[in-house]
Amino acid sequence: MVFSSAVFLFIFLPLVLFINIILKERYRNPFVLIASLFFYAWGEHMLVLLMVSSICINYLVGITISYYHQKDNKRGAVYILALGILINLSILFYFKYTYFIIENLELLGSSFEFEIDLIVLPIGVSFFTFQNISYLIDVYRKEVESQKNLFHLGLYVSLFPQLIAGPIVRYVDIQKEIQKRIITKELFLSGLTRFIRGLGKKVLIANTAGLIADNIFSFRPDTISSGIAWLGIICYALQIYFDFSGYSDMAIGLGRMLGFNFKENFNYPYISKSIQDFWRRWHISLSTWFRDYLYIPLGGNRKGKNRTYINLVIVFFITGLWHGASWNFIVWGLYHGFFLLVERVNPFQLPRRMRFLSHVYLIVVVLVGWVFFRAENLPYAIDYIYQMFAFQEGVNFTSLLYVNTYTCSVILFGFLLATPIRKKIKNVLIERVALGKPIFFVRYVIYGILFFFSILELAQATYNPFIYYRF
Repeated sequence: MVFSSAVFLFIFLPLVLFINIILKERYRNPFVLIASLFFYAWGEHMLVLLMVSSICINYLVGITISYYHQKDNKRGAVYILALGILINLSILFYFKYTYFIIENLELLGSSFEFEIDLIVLPIGVSFFTFQNISYLIDVYRKEVESQKNLFHLGLYVSLFPQLIAGPIVRYVDIQKEIQKRIITKELFLSGLTRFIRGLGKKVLIANTAGLIADNIFSFRPDTISSGIAWLGIICYALQIYFDFSGYSDMAIGLGRMLGFNFKENFNYPYISKSIQDFWRRWHISLSTWFRDYLYIPLGGNRKGKNRTYINLVIVFFITGLWHGASWNFIVWGLYHGFFLLVERVNPFQLPRRMRFLSHVYLIVVVLVGWVFFRAENLPYAIDYIYQMFAFQEGVNFTSLLYVNTYTCSVILFGFLLATPIRKKIKNVLIERVALGKPIFFVRYVIYGILFFFSILELAQATYNPFIYYRF
């Protein structure tokens, strides 16, 4: 079940919100936990047992770490933490990377008699694995107390708004809301509008741009012109941003409607002027996770330049691998790591009148990187990048099939919404209108129209991909 499906929008979500509101506070956690497990089981069936097992294991590990802390046995706590991390990573590696490892070993001459097709990648396993690990590390660091209530920890891990596509929520950020939360009218309405905004991003912009990108990437690179190649990767850049940030908006909105406040996950990354700034704005929950639980423990930038560079390479190698079991993702991660190293070694500053060139640099670097992310394999990615810069005419123009007035308008609108222009317009309107009520009324009318067109698009379109299957 995905957020942009009719079953979720018109059956599951209304029922969950209605029942959650009418229930007494002490019954809300058990209800949301049951709803979240049902949500996951709807698409993953028996794999929900994997999540339940993971919850139980991490509950016991967290309790045991606290026990060793009470006994002032740091070594025992370290061993149990290491065991917990090993178990979580083993689950992730088995389901996500077994095929990748065997495939590469076979290329080196090894042979295996293993029914690899029997392994089904559980949706969201990368997200809830990282949440479990962050919980255990925070318990070890004594930043949080271990959760004594199994069902409360289960709610944290399985909470359906952020379960399948993030953001990666830390236990320390919502532990108080798990214990006690109040759903106010203002919080609920802000969650509702945030959800609608995310739905519109996903359905109206990401799906439209993705349809063009998928069509272009279905051809061999040497059969399309350089212009069409650039169009394809620009559309993919819009697709992945509005798809991912749209799902994050929907998750944040759903969280608010249930009484939870999730942190922001995107902050207009395409307005960045450096790769370093890009990663401060893109998938913030993931980049901060790697910073706090991998980069800093490795030594960060505290042990000299050479060690800093090595740490960055390690982090971005794992960042790429986290996104998918493919050399494409690894190359994409190392590619971003390379430019981070370049920026650290030579932090150039352009004159004010030429600052726009920094933005051009960022966009070109990111777009080329997205080719590795989107392509099915490395040879295709390399050929596609060559075609982008070869400035050649292609012989296949059928990729323009989906380029029309409507799609061009949507893409142009996507360019605008990838900047903070919406916030600026909102602030100007609020500042210039003495009475706030008309503005808020217009706001809700606009969101109502946005929801209507999103549903209309879902009803008539057959293209509604869920790109997180690869993650």
